[in-house]
Amino acid sequence: MRKSIIAFVLILSCTFVFAQSRKIPVDTTITTQHSVTINGTPINYTATTGTQPVWDDMGDPIAALHYTYYTRNNVKNRAARPLLISFNGGPGSGSVWMHLAYTGPRVLKIDDEGYPIQPYGVKENPFSVLDVTDIVYVNPANTGYSRTIPEKGKEVDREKFFGINADIKYLAEWLNTFVTRNNRWRSPKYIVGESYGGTRVMGLSLALQNQQWMYLNGVIMVSPADYKLYNTGGAVENAISLPYYTAAAWHHKALPTELQQKDLLDILPESESYAVNTLIPALAKGGFIGETEKNEVAEKMAYYSGLSKKEILDQNLAVPVQYFWKNLLKDRGNTIGRLDSRYLGIDRQLAGMRPDYSAELTSWLHSFTPAINYYLQEELKFKTDIKYNMFGPVRPWNNDDDNTRDNLRQAMAQNPYLNVLIQSGYYDGATTYFQAKYTMWQVDPSGRMKDRFEFKGYRSGHMMYLRREDLQRANDDIRAFIRRTANTGESAKY
Repeated sequence: MRKSIIAFVLILSCTFVFAQSRKIPVDTTITTQHSVTINGTPINYTATTGTQPVWDDMGDPIAALHYTYYTRNNVKNRAARPLLISFNGGPGSGSVWMHLAYTGPRVLKIDDEGYPIQPYGVKENPFSVLDVTDIVYVNPANTGYSRTIPEKGKEVDREKFFGINADIKYLAEWLNTFVTRNNRWRSPKYIVGESYGGTRVMGLSLALQNQQWMYLNGVIMVSPADYKLYNTGGAVENAISLPYYTAAAWHHKALPTELQQKDLLDILPESESYAVNTLIPALAKGGFIGETEKNEVAEKMAYYSGLSKKEILDQNLAVPVQYFWKNLLKDRGNTIGRLDSRYLGIDRQLAGMRPDYSAELTSWLHSFTPAINYYLQEELKFKTDIKYNMFGPVRPWNNDDDNTRDNLRQAMAQNPYLNVLIQSGYYDGATTYFQAKYTMWQVDPSGRMKDRFEFKGYRSGHMMYLRREDLQRANDDIRAFIRRTANTGESAKY
């Protein structure tokens, strides 16, 4: 009987310890030392990974956000050194993507086009921007290792986290604490966001200024999703998908010979001009467009998209992107990827309006998931049994009262130092490069700040940095942007 009691107590004890190990610490740091060679120069750096609380109005923690912070060693004047604050999107995505494939000191072991290679893992990033800026990668609530407190149940006040404005508000407050703890108030500061992160950083630019009195030197939007346009439908969104159709069809050699024999960058301006000057007005007429004009438009759309004129007429000229992914290469037996249309998929049947799955995302999850789990636990020594959420439970997400586009305009108007860099891949079918250009055009209707915007395009998809050639170019573009806009020595005035 005594042995049975002891055994039962031991079982309870083990269960208790295991349960405790499943809770992320609210406030902790782990620091490790590393080195990397960037553009031929050896660089020693410190990696700090851990959690920092989100506080409520009473000073109690309501979430623990996981982050990873890289600082270059032996910097004489840390105050003059820029700080790059990095977010991914989703909403609900961890910061893994740009962390382990773009700007950080380690990148995935993948081939030169971005496809997975086994055994999975990481390698040095010879193009990282750590040579010119320190970097912090932030996981919003319920992404990565970040969690609300409590994690589940009715006690979680979801309205404080899971919506455009809530997300911006608590992250701005969290960044104030982070910058204060790490003594970075004097540093030139940059925020970068990918995909939904584009909406996030547009909103943060003003929230940091007006709520935290933290002024930025730059906002970088990577493949941005502008929710004033994204998934809204209508003439504008449908029309400005056409240049992306042109790019994807060109890559797969599905355009007419006259276009196919030209370089991509020679034909995109044609498609862009047609989309803005002809297609938007035609689609705005809806069912009242004349038959002659309708046929002329369908014929030209077929010319620029690789689809047939009949398919376009069947869609009343407004061809959904899902239909394009499913049917562009239907005769070859393949679908194309949503986030990167260079990728091919195989569906159960050829007929249909959308692909069965995202060919590119399944490929990326092959390599990112094992790599981030290995890297954080084995190289950065952050040990936990908590699952790393590549995509976390953040929905329903409140998209109401989205003023982020105008938030960015106001922030730029108030802060003459603030500049914007937009980076997009031509083969991104989710947040297309031409949507990103359109967003850039719409931020400042006056046009008086357009010289502070810069757009860069790349011959790849949503995560354009997966392709080695674009990894180098895109990092070089960020590096040049930071060097040009940090510590100008000029007064912030008009």
